[in-house]
This record gives sequence, structure tokens and C-alpha cells, in this order.
Amino acid sequence: MAVKIKTQAGTIEITNEVIATVVGGAATDIYGIVGMASKNQIRDNLNEILGKDNYARGVVVRQEENGVAIDVYIIVMYGTKISEVCRNVQEKVKYNLETMLGITANSVNVFVQGVRVLPD
Repeated sequence: MAVKIKTQAGTIEITNEVIATVVGGAATDIYGIVGMASKNQIRDNLNEILGKDNYARGVVVRQEENGVAIDVYIIVMYGTKISEVCRNVQEKVKYNLETMLGITANSVNVFVQGVRVLPD
């Protein structure tokens, strides 16, 4: 599915993959996030952190009446305050969607799939 925005010049369609890429890029810029995680780690057989080319894999976009609902699956760095990292993800994702794409995020749900210790 795609989000459709009507303008005077015509209609703009933004696909869920584009939305997921913007969300993944915003999430990985936050301090304390090691990377994105797959929603279905067991089914996908992925235990490692997803690379930068797989931003969309850790993001689920659902269409709603007046915007979108976003689910973000992340891996957090050991030693950071998880609640603060998640709040920062929510704020940055909402901001980026509104400024870059003109889309309102009704909800941004953050799921922490793991905690990793980074080598020094």
C-alpha cells in the first residue's frame, strides 16, 4: 500500500518501503542504537544486526485513517537507558516523517529485540 497525498498539481504516492527507509535511517542515527533487528528473528533465521541496506526490514508500516502507525524493532547498546533511547526514537521518527514526507505518524511503537555489548 501507499500513502496518497493530493495536491493542486496532482497526486503523490509514497510507498511503505520509502516510509520504512526514512524511519530506519532516523532510528539508527540515535545514540544508543546498535542497529535494526528483524521482526521475526526465528523465522528469518537472523540473529545478527541488520546492515544499513536493510533499514526497512526492522520497520513495519500500517496505514490508518489520518496517518500511519509505525513499529520499529531495534537492538540497544549495553549501558544506555533503554526508555530514553526509545523515547528519542519515537520523537525523531515522528519529526522526520512530518518534515521529509509530510506524513503524520499516529503512533511509533518501539520494540527492543536485544541488548549488545560493543567492543572497546
